[in-house]
Amino acid sequence: MEDEMTLEHKYCRLDDTIKVSDGVVIEGYASLFGDQDRGGDIVEKGAYAASLKRLAEEGRQVKMLWQHDPAQPIGVWDEVREDARGLYVKGRLLETVARAREAVALLEAKAIDGLSIGYRTLKAVKNDKGRRLLQELELWEVSLVTFPMLTSARVGAKGETLGQDDLREVAAAFEDARREMTRM
Repeated sequence: MEDEMTLEHKYCRLDDTIKVSDGVVIEGYASLFGDQDRGGDIVEKGAYAASLKRLAEEGRQVKMLWQHDPAQPIGVWDEVREDARGLYVKGRLLETVARAREAVALLEAKAIDGLSIGYRTLKAVKNDKGRRLLQELELWEVSLVTFPMLTSARVGAKGETLGQDDLREVAAAFEDARREMTRM
């Protein structure tokens, strides 16, 4: 049985759906519905609705973190909502925070290219292929990350996009690195 208090992370590499403008504004999708990630999970439409409603009712916000580190907030998400495609976020990297300035430089240089959600699973079922369908999630944070998990999406910079072969190569390299780390 899954521990209900476990905080999980979903990494999402996005194509041209995330944009950085004015040096500090970020917007795009942190999660895409219906896409299987490397862990075999699929987030279903509506999975975030109850959590976003609770946060609004309690006057709380989804946090913007650097690499899931709660000691490193780097900005604020001004808008977090579900739509037909997924979990849309729009926020600001805070220029007065050193790590946020570094994040802007790294995004512009394409040294980082991902978003990742930090959440707790409240309701999930297995489909006929043994994949976990995430039906209700308690969303805690959305982080800028180096290694995203959802290979069908990624960050684009100034209109540039990677082809499918590029994505497969990156995915294979990440999987090789993960295997090596588990052997240590």
